[in-house]
Amino acid sequence: MSAPVGVGVVGTGVISEEYLRNLTAFPDLRVVAVADLDPQRAAARAAAHGVPRSSTVDELLADPDVSVVVNLTVPAAHVPVSLAAIEAGKHVWVEKPLGLDLPGARDLLDRAARRGLRVACAPDTLLGAGWQTARRAVDGGLIGEPRTALALFQTPGPESWHPAPEFLFQAGGGPLLDMGPYYLTGLVHLLGPIRRVTAAGSRARDTRVIGSGPRAGVEFEVTVPTTVTALVEFERGGTAQAVFSFDSALSRTGFVEVAGTLGTAVLPDPNGFGGTTEVHLSDGVQTLAPQGHSASRGTGVLELARAIRAGVPERASGELAYHVLDAMLAMEESIALGRPVDVGSTVEPPPALPVDWDPDVLSPAGR
Repeated sequence: MSAPVGVGVVGTGVISEEYLRNLTAFPDLRVVAVADLDPQRAAARAAAHGVPRSSTVDELLADPDVSVVVNLTVPAAHVPVSLAAIEAGKHVWVEKPLGLDLPGARDLLDRAARRGLRVACAPDTLLGAGWQTARRAVDGGLIGEPRTALALFQTPGPESWHPAPEFLFQAGGGPLLDMGPYYLTGLVHLLGPIRRVTAAGSRARDTRVIGSGPRAGVEFEVTVPTTVTALVEFERGGTAQAVFSFDSALSRTGFVEVAGTLGTAVLPDPNGFGGTTEVHLSDGVQTLAPQGHSASRGTGVLELARAIRAGVPERASGELAYHVLDAMLAMEESIALGRPVDVGSTVEPPPALPVDWDPDVLSPAGR
């Protein structure tokens, strides 16, 4: 059996709790250090999850026991921290989005490639049993050839529950950059790479108020569209309609519907790891229960580590994340210009996970 891969986690915000709970449970991984700009918060997270040490970011990057850096910082720091990890000789898993602009994201991927290092990127929810079951059904032709899709994410916004939501309403955030990666990555899985987008955007309010935590009542500025509606066209043919909104008092989340030549599939929430798939065919409705593992956030880090060890491509690749970022930034450009915008990059969607892929068993070969 191969020894566990050493992991260091940078950033101890809200999402780090779920990551650390899972990363410390996978036998293929060993979390050796946690780092944050706030050393006390890093120490508390490390202690809570049995991680041997907390440190500064520089100390973590210099740690010879760390092979993979898990970058959970705010979006503006995704590229700088990931670049520092690459320069330190580490592979990288980074939270979505990959970056805030295409030149920075491209530079990150190119530098990693030159050094023989991997960059993988969230979301890894699409590696969960729910979406993978749907993916295998669509790939297997259950609804025929996928032709159209509908993706909906509508909420009042995260400021009511998030204790520090400002970054979600600034560059790199908004419902498009924050939630779009889940839905658009899922659509690329099913319909292939995106070739052109047409989008419209609006902002319901110029300021918002923090609704929970020690800073409740603090007002902050909103600088990005808080509702984005887009028409997405795919290289292989087919289209999708997508709505991403922080302006709706009626929550409607996790909805992805794909229509094919033989039927229509209503897929699980792409921001979750489980869920059933409903397949509507001419002779009735089939419900597909999720088949596969029950792991949660951090699954992509594990899949990356196994791929590195096996010498095969990782599924939640940086190139996939780059393509989705390209599409989202093209939507922002379309909003600004008032016309369709071509997406310059392309990508080959990753294969589905085998149904017997097991995160709870130490794997000698990786897959």
